Amino acid sequence: MDSVSIRYKETFMVQNILDYLEATAADCPDKPAFEDLEHSYTFAQVLGNAKRIGSALIHVLPQNAPVPVLMEKEAWTLNVFMGAVCAGCFYTLVEPEQPDERIRTILDTLEAEVIVTSGNLAERVAALGFTGKVLLAEELVETVVDKEALASRRKMACDIDPLYAIFTSGSTGVPKGVVVSHRSVIDFMEHFTRIFGFSREDVIGNQAPFDFDVSVKDIYPCLKMGATLEVIPKKYFSVPKKLLDFLDDRKVTSLTWAVSALCIISMLKGFRYKVPTTLRRVMFSGEVMPVKQLNYWREYLPDVLYVNLYGPTEITCNCNYYIVDREFTEDQTLPIGVPFPNERVFLLDEEDHLVTEPGALGEICVSGTALALGYYRNSEKTSEAFVQNPLNHRYLEPIYRTGDLGRYENGELYYVTRKDFQIKHMGHRIELGEIETAFQALDGISRVCCIYDEPNTKIIGFYVGELEAKEIIERLTERLPRFMIPNVFRQVVEMPLTKNGKIDRKCLMEEYRESMQNRVKS
Repeated sequence: MDSVSIRYKETFMVQNILDYLEATAADCPDKPAFEDLEHSYTFAQVLGNAKRIGSALIHVLPQNAPVPVLMEKEAWTLNVFMGAVCAGCFYTLVEPEQPDERIRTILDTLEAEVIVTSGNLAERVAALGFTGKVLLAEELVETVVDKEALASRRKMACDIDPLYAIFTSGSTGVPKGVVVSHRSVIDFMEHFTRIFGFSREDVIGNQAPFDFDVSVKDIYPCLKMGATLEVIPKKYFSVPKKLLDFLDDRKVTSLTWAVSALCIISMLKGFRYKVPTTLRRVMFSGEVMPVKQLNYWREYLPDVLYVNLYGPTEITCNCNYYIVDREFTEDQTLPIGVPFPNERVFLLDEEDHLVTEPGALGEICVSGTALALGYYRNSEKTSEAFVQNPLNHRYLEPIYRTGDLGRYENGELYYVTRKDFQIKHMGHRIELGEIETAFQALDGISRVCCIYDEPNTKIIGFYVGELEAKEIIERLTERLPRFMIPNVFRQVVEMPLTKNGKIDRKCLMEEYRESMQNRVKS
């Protein structure tokens, strides 16, 4: 156990994320905390910048107010996040490239009084018609530290205060702001860093956008353990050689990436160019990891720790993990493993009965400290997703219903599909995830996405690969019953991705429908 962790254990319980930053800044003030291609900030500098920015925000915002931060993905932005926290507020990253209407919806939902941005984005903010105060981060950081005001805010803070809000896509098209507390992040970080052996020597290669909760697993291990976070330029993920050079040059030891980001390297055979020599930990989440792509990584980096992480934003990053400890064939799927400590994960059937028998489907439900505080200013959606545990009629026990279906096999929990990916086709109940796994395993196929066109009762199989539809059908017939074989096959050059690195199913269907309409017109 390192000296920071010992001090926490012996003196006090961590109640605020700033406890991590302050302790680490005291122990290793000159060690780099956050770096990008152009800038580097030590832990002492991050703390100093946070105090100055926080001192400015205190005088314009009440405690626990939202601080929307419209800035680019760079190391400096993380300093601003900590400034919001120093002010006793919570931060929300607003991606500048988002459509104006979505940004306005986020700001309206937050009832934001201010927005923090940088000088080069002032015109971008002006175009939004925002009526609150526009604050420039480069000016905020020039504020003289107000020790008395900072101490007063800190004295009034509780561990259930919000730390950040992340806006996710809503089923109605309206984004929902998931609010997560200090306590939830602290609870998760204590276990996350211990289980996977993070240390001060780690260099974390950040891929995830800062408005995606995967980034939480990059930022806070650094603050807690004294590791260094390297912000990888987004453009490098379309140029594998530059990406691999970056990992090698910066001596990156740990990756927590979206599945699609890892697949970029494996699909383009990136390790034929260079194999990073310092990597010792690769973790992935967000989508099902195709075993074919994982096996490519394991072939070139056999001694690396590989971890399959599972969990939605609403339960603070992840509730389950599986350390890859055996070989898998390409037609198999990875388990999602076991719950993190202090999280209860279980399956409920459609009648809210506990599911324990092998092979039976149930909705994955989660309880514990990790649960988010709900959706910001959206009590209706909060009450739909965060509900009383139907198995407990004795006292209050909120659970989060993930909307994901899982099952137990050989004592291990597996993610199967989304509830809304479970379809009724030709009289059969079908999991699209099962089709994707079989399809993905075919030689000559590198990436797959199956979508159900309900109005036309057709399963559409989108794929990246060399095979023609006829050959795919012949091979799938050996693996799947006839009614599970896609009715339509669409070859694509590459899978469109959402900003969070997941396959963009909506984009695929829009392109498909447009092509069908054009065909009819011609």
